[in-house]
Amino acid sequence: MILPNIDKAVIESEKLQDYLLSKSHPIGRFKAEFFQSIGFADDNWMVLEAEIRALLGNDAKIREKTEYGEKYEIRGTIAGPTGQRAEIVTAWIILTWIILTGEEISRFITAYPGGK
Repeated sequence: MILPNIDKAVIESEKLQDYLLSKSHPIGRFKAEFFQSIGFADDNWMVLEAEIRALLGNDAKIREKTEYGEKYEIRGTIAGPTGQRAEIVTAWIILTWIILTGEEISRFITAYPGGK
């Protein structure tokens, strides 16, 4: 399945700059090593956002239903600014209160390396 309303998917810049690309974030710093190894940095986070958005047309698999909403996983290949390509897994959530309103807007949670 494709996530609903992919044209309205939310990726907060802070999630990329202050988490995935942060060398000092307690959890994100380990992911930052990976993303920086293929050329992403906090000053080109928009390129990472574009690469993640390009995966939204890929197959989304539901991974979990929680009290907060339905979590999905999308896998795909991104190209870093160095030209190196890498497989990643992205995680998304459609919040329960949004599902109840019928809007079904997907929100980006995280990304990490993910070979097949």
